[in-house]
Amino acid sequence: MTERRLFYATNRNHLGNDRWHPDGYGKKFSDDGVENLRFGRLTVEVDDSKLAKHLEADRGSMGQGDGEGLIKYLAKCADSADIVAYREKINRSIAEDQQENIKLGSQGAFSDLQTIMRKNTDVLLYIHGFNVSWADAVGSALSLQEMLNHCPDADTDQRVQVVLFTWPSDGMALPFVSYKSDRSEAAGSGNAVGRAILKVRDFLASLRRADETLCKQDLHILCHSMGNYLLQNALERCDAFTPGNALPRLFEHIFLCAPDVDDTALETGQPLERLHELARSVSVYHNRGDVALVVSDFTKGNPDRLGSNGPAKPAVVHNKVHQVDCTPIVKGLVEHSYYLVGHVNADIRMSIDGIQHDDPRRRRNRVGLMGNQWEMRST
Repeated sequence: MTERRLFYATNRNHLGNDRWHPDGYGKKFSDDGVENLRFGRLTVEVDDSKLAKHLEADRGSMGQGDGEGLIKYLAKCADSADIVAYREKINRSIAEDQQENIKLGSQGAFSDLQTIMRKNTDVLLYIHGFNVSWADAVGSALSLQEMLNHCPDADTDQRVQVVLFTWPSDGMALPFVSYKSDRSEAAGSGNAVGRAILKVRDFLASLRRADETLCKQDLHILCHSMGNYLLQNALERCDAFTPGNALPRLFEHIFLCAPDVDDTALETGQPLERLHELARSVSVYHNRGDVALVVSDFTKGNPDRLGSNGPAKPAVVHNKVHQVDCTPIVKGLVEHSYYLVGHVNADIRMSIDGIQHDDPRRRRNRVGLMGNQWEMRST
C-alpha cells in the first residue's frame, strides 16, 4: 500500500464537527455561502497492484489505460481519506484587502503547490460534472492524476498535480430531478470558480511584486461535462473583476471534455467567446455517440451540445480553439468519460508536455482546411 495526495477547493458543506479536519463534504453549499471556498489537501492509501490493473488495461481502439474503471476503486479509498482544510483567520464582514493579519486558506494551498511546482510539476485544475458525490469527485480527480502521470507517451521528467474543484452536485441517480438541481447549483458555483481563478491571478501578481523567481511550470484547466457550464459562469465573474479589455492569460491549456454547454457557446457574443484569452490553447473533445449529452438535448430541452458534434460553426471560433473529434476511437466503449481512457488521455498529456497539435506522435488527423480541426485515430 502507498499514499496518494490530492489538493482540492470546494464550496460544499463540510461533514463532521471539525471544519479544519472534516469527515468529508456533503450535497449542500457551504454554510458560509455559495461562493465560500474551502481549500484543503487529502491523502489516501491505495493498492498499487489494483492501480496497475487499470493503468495497464488494454482498451482496444481506445488504447492503454482505463481511468474510467479506476474511479470506483479510488472513490472507495476516498471514504477513509485523511482530509485537512487550510485554516483561515478572516472577518467576513470586512473586505479582505482592508484586514490586517488576515490568514487565507488559498494562500496556504498556493504556497504548498508552488513548492511542488518547483519539482518539475504542472498543476491542472479539474472541475467535475453532473451527478457526482464528494467521494466520486475525489475518485475521478485521483484517477485523472494517475492516468496523466502513468501515460506511456508522457515526458518522464514532468509530473502533473491535479487540484480538484468540487461543487454540490447531488450524487443522486435521478436523471430528471437531479440534472435540473445540479444545473442551477452549477450556475451558482461558477462564481466560486471565478473567485478561485482571481485568487490565482492575485497570488501570481504578489510573487511578481516581490520579485520572486517563478517556477516556470504551467497551470491548466480540465472541465468535464457540466463542469464546463461552471467555467462558462466563471468567465463572467472574471470579467467583472478584471481591468482592461482582456482577461489575464493564466493557463497554458484549457481542456473542454464532453462539454455540456450549447454548441454555439464559443461564438462571438456567446458565454465562452473570450475563453481563449485565459489560455494559450483551448481543446474541445467531443463524441457524436455521447448518450449522456443526447439525453441532455432531448429530455432537458437543451440546444445541441458542444460535446456531441463540436462547435456548431467551426469556422467562426477563435483559431486558438482546437476541436478534437473522438468518435472514431470511442465506438461506444466509453461514451462520456473518454478523457480518462487510453489515447484521448494521452493526447491531453501531450498538450501538457508542450507537444504541438500537428506533431506526428499524436494519434489524430487534420480535418478540413481550418488548421484547428482534428479527428482521433487508433494507430
